Amino acid sequence: MESALYEPEHGYYFSGRAAIGRDGDFLTNVSVGPLFGRLLARQFVEMWDRLYRPTQFTIVEQGAHGGVFARDVLAALSDFAPDCFHSTRYVIVEPADPLRVRQEDALVHIAGGRLEWRASVAELEAFEGVHFSNELPDAFPVHRIRRTDGEWVERYVEWKDDRFHFTDGPLSSDALRKHVALLARNYPEGYETEVNLASGDWIASLAPKIRRGWVLLIDYGYPRDDYYRPERAAGTLSGYANHLRATDLLENPGEIDLTAHIDFTTLAECAEAAGLTPCGFTDQHHFMVGLSRLHFSDSEALTPAKQKELREFKTLMHPNMMGASFKALCLEKPNAPDPSPPLSGFAFASDARVALGMDRPPCA
Repeated sequence: MESALYEPEHGYYFSGRAAIGRDGDFLTNVSVGPLFGRLLARQFVEMWDRLYRPTQFTIVEQGAHGGVFARDVLAALSDFAPDCFHSTRYVIVEPADPLRVRQEDALVHIAGGRLEWRASVAELEAFEGVHFSNELPDAFPVHRIRRTDGEWVERYVEWKDDRFHFTDGPLSSDALRKHVALLARNYPEGYETEVNLASGDWIASLAPKIRRGWVLLIDYGYPRDDYYRPERAAGTLSGYANHLRATDLLENPGEIDLTAHIDFTTLAECAEAAGLTPCGFTDQHHFMVGLSRLHFSDSEALTPAKQKELREFKTLMHPNMMGASFKALCLEKPNAPDPSPPLSGFAFASDARVALGMDRPPCA
């Protein structure tokens, strides 16, 4: 999976073949229109306020693809929060040169010298601000596991008869064995699922880079107990091309997107072990409704531009569209000795630890 997505010459993302939007392979929140970036900009301004308006406020984006979200955020800050805009340093973590070229083209007229790139999280300097990602960990490589004869085996990939096949083998690492040991229920024979160890490694490497601030990520997934339900017997690993789900994940490596849902509970536990506090978890419907109170006003005239924004808002928050499938998770490097009120995006969320099931035994 890592090779199929990130190999420098032929990988789906590094080769420049990744196509997002109505004419591409899949849609994201950014595809809906600029309102997504404008609403997140409102959240970033609130974060800047809570840090007592530092003269350098850093927004780090990872998984920026063509730079559209960054463009929408910076344009929004310039429009309605000029003081925050002038304090903002925008850093894109981007290892793929073809994508960096596209980002430069998209941002050259708005960034105004406040844009920087880093090839990896390891290259980031410590900062005050927020690390944001939209659909990032779902594209991290996963381990595929299967229940066979009452034991867990790992699904490997082999080349045979001029094509790739899945084949069973022993679990490949102590870290994977430790995670699988948490799955204590009696799963049915043939049950398959995934383990995303890379997300834990990622958050552990990111946490020390934040002096004060947040990690805010939006992605599709479930709390752990829901992720590993016995009836979810085929897992979540999927491939997409031209908005269609691939029937064979191994047939066209490097030409399709590969993705798996996120186990948000395990990710939050890894973050907490690295010094970050889970401070918000909710579905995108409630997250967007919370942010809308910062953006929309009943006294505003219903202009054509505002009507367009309202249509975009309905798409982003509607439970039958993106509102239920996407979740928002926020992790905080404590900014004050006393607990602060929830950020506006989580105003209608329940307690994050309770919602994630962090105080329950794994898969209880």
